[in-house]
Amino acid sequence: MVRENAMTDSDAHHATPPAPTIAALATARGTAALAVIRVSGPEAAPIVASRFADGALADAAGRTVWVGWLRDNDGRRVDQVVCVVWRGPHSSTGEDVVEVTCHGGDTVAQAVLRALYDAGARPAAPGEFTQRAFLNGKLDLAQAEAVADLIHAESRLGHRTAIAALRGRVSEAVGAVRQSLVQTAALVELELDFGEEDVEFADRDSLRDLLAEADRLLEELAGSARLGALARDGVRVVLGGRPNAGKSTLLNALVGDDRAIVSPVAGTTRDAVEAEAEIGGLRVRFVDTAGLRETADAIEAEGTRRARAAIDASDVLVYVVDASVGLDDEERAFLTALARRRPELPVVLVQNKADLVDGPARLGVEAEGAGAALAVSAHGALADPAALDGLRRSLLAAVRAEGLDAAAGGLVAVNERHRTHLEAARAAVGRAQRSLAAGSGGDTLALDLRAALHELGLVTGAVTTEHVLDAVFSQFCIGK
Repeated sequence: MVRENAMTDSDAHHATPPAPTIAALATARGTAALAVIRVSGPEAAPIVASRFADGALADAAGRTVWVGWLRDNDGRRVDQVVCVVWRGPHSSTGEDVVEVTCHGGDTVAQAVLRALYDAGARPAAPGEFTQRAFLNGKLDLAQAEAVADLIHAESRLGHRTAIAALRGRVSEAVGAVRQSLVQTAALVELELDFGEEDVEFADRDSLRDLLAEADRLLEELAGSARLGALARDGVRVVLGGRPNAGKSTLLNALVGDDRAIVSPVAGTTRDAVEAEAEIGGLRVRFVDTAGLRETADAIEAEGTRRARAAIDASDVLVYVVDASVGLDDEERAFLTALARRRPELPVVLVQNKADLVDGPARLGVEAEGAGAALAVSAHGALADPAALDGLRRSLLAAVRAEGLDAAAGGLVAVNERHRTHLEAARAAVGRAQRSLAAGSGGDTLALDLRAALHELGLVTGAVTTEHVLDAVFSQFCIGK
């Protein structure tokens, strides 16, 4: 048997008295056709029934719908509502749940909530409904986090990765690694139990193979944090270059909106202008900046300083060059210095105004760290957005996101919390590999395997602490 040192907090919660009944608004506040209020807990049905026209709702069967007037503490009618009754464990939280649908608008919804609070429900804390679902075994911790990711998804990639996690893709991948380590640890622990008899249950070659495979899978899983960051945060792309290179027109063409002021007068853009677009399922925030040049004008100089700061904070730099002018010595020096200072920053060179050039565009010698330039016409792309498809593909390639939105099957992407525990698990597996190679005793190997199993358990919630649960569910909105 694998020895895990402490009872999980999940087990401790199951031994406590029933949780109080909670209620909260599950839909967004504000004017709307309808609002939904969720009530969960052992007294969910009786509490709603005490404020409902038909008291029989208290003993209603699950999956039944009730229509009637909901009244306040003084018996006044608040609203005509629809109540759906769900009986635990066959509900979203695993408890008895009643969903009350009333007319939309803050006044009506808050009046319904007050009536339910007066009847004995208490306001739900952020994420408390999902936390109860986790504690009652309706979903694991990684799936619970996926609920929040789904709510906050702002792109197709964010939606796809959240759905994959909610369906259990992260949990399945982590569970597969954990199961192989459980088998490995079980054999080692068995040897410890029969240590005095000098019995070897675990073939050392097989152990090496199992640990090597676990290490490979953990490396792959931890590496998927990059995909998780892309899905969650998107990409910040800064448009840089000299004044009047066409950066503002290019921004407008990329986002399909008239966001930046365009003028033939050089230096029109003095401060950063931001706008978003979705490319290949990925959320991209474009930042138009002031032209990069030496100037005595104090305001323009401040704009240039801010442009350089934006470039330093970017994920990708699109450096825009007037194709009729090409790169000058000052620009080459800037790009070369940038490549040395931030060698990891992808730089996409764009020759804009290519439609105004007869013959090859005059880009000149490429700057250090920059690849081949793309010839585009930002002005022409205002009428034909497809003209910038090549630039869009280059941006996806720059962050290694090509084909992610079209990828077949569920995408596995871990978040930063997962990555931390996966890397700790991999470090423990690495120590186990070194212990095995050095011929160390089984007790040392067992300790490292236990540490790896503990870290993997923290990902899915097989092992939990109050600190972990607070960190996860405090990020949820109230009512979810």
